[in-house]
Amino acid sequence: DEDREGESISWHLVQVLKPKVPYERLVFHEITKKAISDALNSPRDINENLVRAQEARRILDRLFGYLVSPVLWKKMTRGLSAGRVQSVALRLLVERERERIAFKSANYSNLTALLEKKDFNASFEAQLFSFNGKEIASSKDFNPATGAIKESRKEKVLWLNEESAKEVKASLESSKACPVVTTVEKKPFKINTPAPFITSTLQQEANSKLKFSAKHTMALAQTLYENGFITYMRTDSTTLSEEGLKGARAEIKNLFGEKALPAKPKEYVSKVKNAQEAHEAIRPAGEQFASPKEVTSTLGIEAGKLYELIYKRTLASQMMNAEGESVSAQIKINNALFKVSGRTITKKGFLEAYTIGEEDSKETPSLPPLREGEELNLQEIKVTSHSTQPPYRYTEGSLIRELEKRGIGRPSTWASVVDVVVNRKYAFKRGNSLVPTFLALAVINLMEKNFSQLVDFEFTAKMEDELDAISRGEAEWIDYLKKFYFGNHFAGLQNLIKEGEKEIDPREVCTLNLFSNEENKKNIEIRIGKWGTFLTDGSNTASLPDNIAPDELTYQKAVEILNTAKAQAEPIAREPNTNAPIYLKHGRYGYYLQIGDNQEKESDNKPRIISLLADMKPADVTKETALKLAALPKKLGLNPENGEEIILASGRYGPYIQCGKETRSIKESWQKVLSFTLDDALKLLKEEKKGRSRRRSSSVLKELGVHPVTEKPLQLKTGRYGPYVTDGKINASVPKGFEIENVTLDDAVAWLEEKSAKLAEQALLKEEEEKTTKRKKSKTEKTKKS
Repeated sequence: DEDREGESISWHLVQVLKPKVPYERLVFHEITKKAISDALNSPRDINENLVRAQEARRILDRLFGYLVSPVLWKKMTRGLSAGRVQSVALRLLVERERERIAFKSANYSNLTALLEKKDFNASFEAQLFSFNGKEIASSKDFNPATGAIKESRKEKVLWLNEESAKEVKASLESSKACPVVTTVEKKPFKINTPAPFITSTLQQEANSKLKFSAKHTMALAQTLYENGFITYMRTDSTTLSEEGLKGARAEIKNLFGEKALPAKPKEYVSKVKNAQEAHEAIRPAGEQFASPKEVTSTLGIEAGKLYELIYKRTLASQMMNAEGESVSAQIKINNALFKVSGRTITKKGFLEAYTIGEEDSKETPSLPPLREGEELNLQEIKVTSHSTQPPYRYTEGSLIRELEKRGIGRPSTWASVVDVVVNRKYAFKRGNSLVPTFLALAVINLMEKNFSQLVDFEFTAKMEDELDAISRGEAEWIDYLKKFYFGNHFAGLQNLIKEGEKEIDPREVCTLNLFSNEENKKNIEIRIGKWGTFLTDGSNTASLPDNIAPDELTYQKAVEILNTAKAQAEPIAREPNTNAPIYLKHGRYGYYLQIGDNQEKESDNKPRIISLLADMKPADVTKETALKLAALPKKLGLNPENGEEIILASGRYGPYIQCGKETRSIKESWQKVLSFTLDDALKLLKEEKKGRSRRRSSSVLKELGVHPVTEKPLQLKTGRYGPYVTDGKINASVPKGFEIENVTLDDAVAWLEEKSAKLAEQALLKEEEEKTTKRKKSKTEKTKKS
């Protein structure tokens, strides 16, 4: 490994082994016979500058983490962490969420005309662009903070609502004006080939196209590298070696013919700030590339899909550009101007092998041939309504892209940074998006107020510049570390922590005020506590669900949560025989009834817990339904055939009846279950019992769709330990507090991928433990023999 980490490993090996013979360092970027032979033929000395740069980075990161993290423990809660790159990445997530919190949506309307070319059997749509000389307002014209038209655009645009849009429609229809083509413009366009993958672009594409997390992508890439299928996967270089170019061009010629090849190989310049370019780009290993099918059969579907992505991207980088033609036309109807455009790919080029962004590579419906002055038929005018949308949250891929653009972090660290942010509960995944938690908002508030330089983007990127200068031998590592710790151009980490810590008020930093003074009549605050995040209005408190995003917590929602918590503290009914209170509660697996008080948990007479029936909602739980549910198990009467009692009950697999050793599941609505009679039970017992399996199947709550990689159907089910998603082989629990009605295909893919990664990690640990046990056993046996 030719980068700083590889150089440092070599240096440390020398320190430990203390060789008494001459030694040199070997460098190779792929595990193939040729690559290793070439490395043996061209050894070199260890580069001390690269070693010092790596050492400086390690110490820098430890100084930051070891000194700042304890401040968070003291002033907020234990288990938190801060990091040189981690805290800046978290600031990006928080800033985007603040934008979403401040965002004010705006509604606007437009008109769509359905037009037809005379004597041409095809219709097309055009959008209203201007009316009476004024441009029609679109999403870009609105201020995201106010929901109103931007000041600079007020005099230039016409803001249509649904009512005014209908008036414009009526005026155009009543005018009986014939649509006339006023301008037609044709332009050729070109889509350049994408550069081969570097670490960041591989992580971004795998996240976008395969829904893989950065961590999972790197684990699969490591497996591909170790098995000799790809070159080294931690790189910021877009260069392909001579061998890689030959392999790619041979493969292109074989698959797509000579016409797909440019006259000479293509070269790319890295766009990454502070790129080290120690390795070549990520590509299939060797001069003769393995086929994706071969990789899939060797390493499985997921590794095969990632390899296919690398394989196709490598080929695409050395193919011809794609070409096409765009056509735009303006059509006048009375005093209104409509616009339409079409796009056609005339030469697919690299798109034969690989599609980049959807918008770049897709065609739009082609337009019929139009000429200026031509009259068209107007078939229909429709009013379309829209609303402006808040800025998108970062995904793993887009967060890595942003860090890369700002020159923060390195290919070897991006995946682990994202992983830490999620594992420290600073963010959670919703589908493919990273949602910062209230804890993240509080931590960044503290950092910005007291240690602003440590989360400053430019300051963090400048650290990378300093480390690069050390790697080139232009700066001394010890001098730089002294300046960072004791101070030079900034206060110095030691003084910054010392002074900053004095100013931090724990209560203040653990309190968030997200509601405006005008609306916050109850003085509701969000607090970060030892056991989690909660709401308080001074007299009442309520835990916040783990899966609520900060931008979703409106003042009205906060009042509702506090009122619900207050209501849950009051019983909704009392059990007739014991007078025990019956409460509606919310826990990890959803709503349930608790019969008895919490104080009874300390005694032998513990509260009884009853889950709501599968299709019940909290609003369905009235005093009457609560009493009926609390009455289960319930005697329905005697079976006239055998004289045995028939019992109605609810268990881990749902409602059922029991008569002696016979049981039957009840597949009915909750209303029918709670009104089940003896006659209903007798009818059900007469039905033939379904075949038994050793393990009862869990009930399917929802069909979620097909996994984009494995193509297996995904289901949402409920089982013994609550709701979970499954692909038939791997099961992943629905996170605590997540409403099952809101589970999507993207959520299921993300949870299953996380579970798959954990299982793989556990398997590796088990394998290592077994090896260690064998070594110890072998050592013991040798000792006994001697």
